[in-house]
Amino acid sequence: MRIALSHRHTAALLFMAASAISTSAVAHTGAETHIHSSFLSGFAHPFFGLDHLATMVAVGLWSALAARGAGRELLWGPVGFAAMLLAGAVLGLQGVALPAVEPMIAASLLATGLLVVSRLRVPGLVAALGVGVFAVFHGVAHGHELAGSDSAWQTLAGMLAATVLLHGTGLAAGWALRHHHVWLARAAGAGVAVFGGALLAQMA
Repeated sequence: MRIALSHRHTAALLFMAASAISTSAVAHTGAETHIHSSFLSGFAHPFFGLDHLATMVAVGLWSALAARGAGRELLWGPVGFAAMLLAGAVLGLQGVALPAVEPMIAASLLATGLLVVSRLRVPGLVAALGVGVFAVFHGVAHGHELAGSDSAWQTLAGMLAATVLLHGTGLAAGWALRHHHVWLARAAGAGVAVFGGALLAQMA
């Protein structure tokens, strides 16, 4: 029992720390293309692009909190987000422009935070498509930053690897908290939602 509690508290603290750090971020302001030059820099980017960090972890957290049990149901949201992030990044690399990219990234924080708070349960395909819509805008933003880089695909591979890791972090934290201390997860979700709402207000 002591080991289980230790793991649960560790996961909770890691997620809360990530969420707290994310409150100081601004969605994609001042992004510099020279940051993206390799697999490792691509892997690091979501950890410094804190709007991405918060959204990706929140998707995993919501997926764990809303799932009926262990199994494939846990993966719909994370897989949908990662797949559509990749699709959006390819569009961005090709120079495709979408309207309201920054507001949609901020809205993704608001939406995923509210999903965590509510523990809303939806069919798997709906979960994948719902978060996937927002992921396209995250991906387009990344793709535009990478356009023209000789190592764009290596960098994108690094970002996808980081995305999977962050989703996994959220899943682990959500699974640890889903039966005990779930208020911690909901408080973190509320913080992400407030962060997204504040960004949207700044853009209004």
